[in-house]
Amino acid sequence: MEWPKRGPKARSTKQKARINRIQAMQEQAFKQAQGKVTITTPGRRIGEKVIELEGIYKAYGDRFLIKDFTYYFNPEDRVGIIGPNGIGKSTLMDIITGRVEPDAGRREIGVTVQFGYFDQHSDDLHLNENQRVIDYLKDVAELVKTVDGSVITASQILERFLFPPNQQYAPIHKLSGGERRRLFLLRVLMAAPNVLILDEPTNDLDVQTLSVLEDYLEDFNGCVIVVSHDRYFLDRTVDKIFAFEGEGQIREYPGNYSIYLDYRQAAETAQAEATQVPKVAASKAASKTKAEQLPSSPAIAAEKPRKLSYKERQEYERLETAIPAWEAEKAALEKRLYHDPPSNFSELQSLATQLAELAATIDQATARWLELAERA
Repeated sequence: MEWPKRGPKARSTKQKARINRIQAMQEQAFKQAQGKVTITTPGRRIGEKVIELEGIYKAYGDRFLIKDFTYYFNPEDRVGIIGPNGIGKSTLMDIITGRVEPDAGRREIGVTVQFGYFDQHSDDLHLNENQRVIDYLKDVAELVKTVDGSVITASQILERFLFPPNQQYAPIHKLSGGERRRLFLLRVLMAAPNVLILDEPTNDLDVQTLSVLEDYLEDFNGCVIVVSHDRYFLDRTVDKIFAFEGEGQIREYPGNYSIYLDYRQAAETAQAEATQVPKVAASKAASKTKAEQLPSSPAIAAEKPRKLSYKERQEYERLETAIPAWEAEKAALEKRLYHDPPSNFSELQSLATQLAELAATIDQATARWLELAERA
């Protein structure tokens, strides 16, 4: 709708025609792209030892990207890595895959590990633009044995990825950006990795391919590491978050991205409460000093707030007892979630929701208690 508005006002007839066409497009039912992407690729056995990172440091000049990071990946891990652009996420991926050596620390890879790395640049490295699509895939394998035991040709698997026969024999430079990304994803999966690294996979992939990729990852027999800013994709595919929090610090959060946001909100609320208490105390002290300096008079006495009623007095006393109990319950919940999280995802999500609700209850109760305390 913005586009036709930019046209010259003198050509109003053509502009109206454009608007009419757009309105007709809006009334049409949405149609899926033809065909259906199906991802069925071979699997590869993975041992107990996957990736071990211990005391990893990496800096460029005086700037630390990674500082004292330790984690032992297991075969079932589904890890999401988040943080601002340029903070060190891709560097961590390069250290994991051995493309970059850490400045200090230990990195060990299991003997059965086969990496599959899907990022925004690897498909452009040493790529022959004039190579035919099918030959690009045959460089990996001409025949593929899928998880169900059947054998399919490179041409058949290309068709499943919406590359019709006439397009399979076209040079790669004729593909669109999205088609090239889909082709590279297929090449990565055909190599039968058991550790799959996806660096910003939602860039340039169409919605249909992303949806099938999400389903594929649910049944993927191996470790998955995802770098992404896409909240929905992370919620669907990971159960653990590594957040880059500046100065080389990487913090682990159990759960998907939505649960991570609950943790952050709870932490920010707790910090706000901690800074608010001294302010309230200082404000009360200042008010008391000011009141002591004022001469007493009937007019000033008349402006004093009314005393607490019997019910308000009961509420005040009840809050004095309840707030410390809720604070203790909140501290216990945070300790469990941060240090001993349950393995069951539903229970984990329930605890995170309970923590957020408890924090809100404490906020409201504290505000009410302060109001009553001033009058008491």
